[in-house]
Parts: sequence; structure tokens; C-alpha cells
Amino acid sequence: MALRHAVLAALLDGEMSGYQLAKTFDVAVSNYWHALPQQLYGELTKLEREGLITGREVIQQGRPNKRVFTLSEAGRGKLAEFISAGSKPSFIRDDLLVKVRAAEAGPMIDLVEQLEDRAEQARGKIALFEKLLRQLRGDLDEQTYLEQSPRVGPYLTGLRGRAFEEDTLRWCSHAAEVLRARHASEGARPES
Repeated sequence: MALRHAVLAALLDGEMSGYQLAKTFDVAVSNYWHALPQQLYGELTKLEREGLITGREVIQQGRPNKRVFTLSEAGRGKLAEFISAGSKPSFIRDDLLVKVRAAEAGPMIDLVEQLEDRAEQARGKIALFEKLLRQLRGDLDEQTYLEQSPRVGPYLTGLRGRAFEEDTLRWCSHAAEVLRARHASEGARPES
């Protein structure tokens, strides 16, 4: 998968400016694709040049004009090709996991603090996903929304993002508890 596919998929929700796209990535897309705003703006330029999206300038009063982008038919076709192609298994690339693997080589209490920080970040992301899911389904319960909504993709990816963060929270809390206990027991041992 390339950034272009994530941008094209986000534009299925309708016309967006680069700023709106960056906000969408921060909340709804960040659980499966990370991109900096400057990367998004660069990708929008490329996609427009290739005819996969169309852009237009919006004149604003009291603010700078903005450019908004819409998915083109060629962009929809590119998304259809992407969907039809096989997917590779996902993998985790996380420096905190490397640190925990090497826990015995350094101060465990530092890892406990980092794990607690990551757990707190996960709590915040869970709250964001809950808010996003509530906004998407409106007054409908989840089952009704999933059965009747004309577009369920963003909801399903939101569910995955929430589940990922819930799992992260559980793992970080457990790992911090284990390392805290080991650190305490090592401090209680008499020196040889």
C-alpha cells in the first residue's frame, strides 16, 4: 500500500482541503497509516497531476483561499484496482517493543514510565475512536448502522483502530505491572 491509496480512500467521504485531510488522517486513518501534513500536500499535488483527483480553489473572506480536492473517476478506478489486488500481512514496527525486549539491559523503571505513557496515549485514542464512531452512526445503534449505512468502510476501520488501542492499553498495563514488580524485587534483593 502507498500513501496515495490512503488519500484516495479518504476522499471517498467527499471533497476535502489538505487541512481537512490532515485532520482526517490524525483521527480516522492514523491507526493504519501515518503521514505528516507535508507528505499529504505533496501526495495531493501528485494525484491531481495524474488525474486521480481534481482540485478547485475556494475563495474565502477574511482568510486565505483554500484548495479542495475530490476523487475523480480515474481515482475510483485506481482504488478498485487496489482493492482487487492481494494484501500483505501487517506487521508491527515499534521502538517500545524493542526496548521491552531488551528490558534487562537498562533501568526497568524507565520502561515502566514509557509503558504508562503509551497506555495513556491509547486511552486518549480510544476516546477519539469512540467519538468518531458515535458521530458516524448518529442516532442509530451499531448493528442498524452496519446494516443500513450507505458507507461502512470508515466505521469498520474505526472499530479496528479502537480494538488496536484497547489491546495496546491492555498490553502496556500488563507489561508495566510485570516490570514494576521485577524492579521492586530487584531493589529488595541484598547485594552480593
